[in-house]
Amino acid sequence: MSIDRRHFLGAAAAGFALARPAFAASDPVRIGVPTALTGPYADLGNQAKRAVSFAVDEANAAGGVDGRAVEVRFLDTQAKADLARQQGEKLALGGYNLLIGAPASGEALAMGPMLARWDALYMSTINKADDITGASCQPRMFRVNRQDAADAAAIKPWLSKRPEAKWALVAADIAWGHGSGGRFKQAVESLGKTLVSESFTPFGTNDYAPYIQAVKNSGADGLWVLLAGRDAITFTTQAAQFGLLDKLTVAGISYMTDNNARAVGAISKGIWGVINYSSTLDNPANNRFVADWAKKYPGSAPSNFEGDTYIGMQVILQAVIKAKSVAPGDVAKAMEGTEFTTILGQQLMRKADHQLVGPNFFGQVKESNGVLRPVIDMTIPADIATPPPDGTCKLGAAG
Repeated sequence: MSIDRRHFLGAAAAGFALARPAFAASDPVRIGVPTALTGPYADLGNQAKRAVSFAVDEANAAGGVDGRAVEVRFLDTQAKADLARQQGEKLALGGYNLLIGAPASGEALAMGPMLARWDALYMSTINKADDITGASCQPRMFRVNRQDAADAAAIKPWLSKRPEAKWALVAADIAWGHGSGGRFKQAVESLGKTLVSESFTPFGTNDYAPYIQAVKNSGADGLWVLLAGRDAITFTTQAAQFGLLDKLTVAGISYMTDNNARAVGAISKGIWGVINYSSTLDNPANNRFVADWAKKYPGSAPSNFEGDTYIGMQVILQAVIKAKSVAPGDVAKAMEGTEFTTILGQQLMRKADHQLVGPNFFGQVKESNGVLRPVIDMTIPADIATPPPDGTCKLGAAG
């Protein structure tokens, strides 16, 4: 079954209403956002916050979701798993039980087993660990963004064309860093190349000098970086000071994003990476989204995490329409096996593992319309970019 975005966002093209309209239904759609508003991943969390706020305002300006008002509440998790579990519970038990937007995979993995007890649902829009839709999958946990396995599917075609034979890895010492780092190592070795240095850095590291020196000493001619948010900015700034970026081909995932490229400036130019979403994607739905975004947030375009989180909101709100209910169990059932209308086109939420099937992209930081940002050079279609379920996910009933 396909759900059409126009059912509740038809007024978007006209901009946002100045006055909140009257809503016909009594039960609002309550969105809970346990996300990092402070700490090393605060930039990621605030991107999620902007995207959710955009989707909420857009839906309400269009008359709500099947006549229901959409409400939202945000709580700070600092990207810490234990705090995400506490804040997720507080939101869910307070009635904001359609959860979305935590940046760190450990947060999703901590909340997942609690969702049925909380009578909640969680939508991943940034978390990349394969276990979320693999061995640790849950009946009420879903993902719209590309996972580690999908990013690995984008890495290999690019890596196979590169001349660099020796690679170094610098990754965050968290679930995502180890999972994605392992995928990168497999890709390197499968192509007859060598991973000559591996460094896993503590979350929130301020001094990357030892790790930068390890890369310089390794003899690597390519560097793969798995750092995000403030960690990515700090590492890049210090690596440039050490002259590292001039000597190596540099690439990564969730590393040189729109916001990070803007933060570090010219030194980001030429850095490669997986691009899960780009505001430069040219299709009618995305062009409309980007134009409306610029009206709400003047002078800006949606970032990769903002685009993915907006897709998460599209799926949740369309599932509410299908379910004719705001109960998380009903909404979860409505998501399974359904095709949704998104800014990347029609995408299927797989019933087997709750992964949204979509395309992926690869590119590098270039100047686009006078701004340095990741620009897509290669598109990996959905049937290749989203690998099939790995068989480890054993889902029970979504309700």
